[in-house]
Amino acid sequence: MKALLGTKIGMTQIISENGVAIPVTLIQAGPVTVTQVKTVETDGYTAVQVAYGEGKNLSKAVAGHVKSAKVTPKHIREIRVTELPDGLSVGSTFDVTTFSLGDIVDVTGTSKGKGFAGTVKRHNFNTSRHTHGGNGDVRKPGSIGSMYPQKVFRGKRMAGRMGHDQVTVKNLVVAYVDLENNLIGLRGAVPGPKKGLITIGGKA
Repeated sequence: MKALLGTKIGMTQIISENGVAIPVTLIQAGPVTVTQVKTVETDGYTAVQVAYGEGKNLSKAVAGHVKSAKVTPKHIREIRVTELPDGLSVGSTFDVTTFSLGDIVDVTGTSKGKGFAGTVKRHNFNTSRHTHGGNGDVRKPGSIGSMYPQKVFRGKRMAGRMGHDQVTVKNLVVAYVDLENNLIGLRGAVPGPKKGLITIGGKA
């Protein structure tokens, strides 16, 4: 199973062997511990539940759930798989040795939250003109229809909460692996703020 959880450190660059600067995002990845193995027979689908980080003040329900894995996690995530790796059991661990240079991965994170935003910032609407009847309010959304069907359809582009959505970036290349410090560097940008939780999934 090629999957890891980690926290985003930030962007930097590394110099390749041929002297080219490569932009990479550094992630503190793993180690993660398996807390539950789900199968079609017992749960109706196949998945692996993993824990990452050191948490505190766990609820009794969570503490009892992870007791057999002997961890006190800060994050618990479930990763669906098509088939379970051989020898996988509760308490098994994974680290950055799961990946190697040149691997292609998909990365999932939560984008930065930007609060309540208007239509100009959120949907790239044009503003109205400042003069000749503009009435001074140049960022108003304009009419959204007052006749049929007398309602606003779901998904109408209007002002509202912007950001803080789950975003997946596909086909990023593993450009750097530090086994000693459990660091992994992915070529390009990764969604989310610094210290945000990141899920790295391999193609294989």
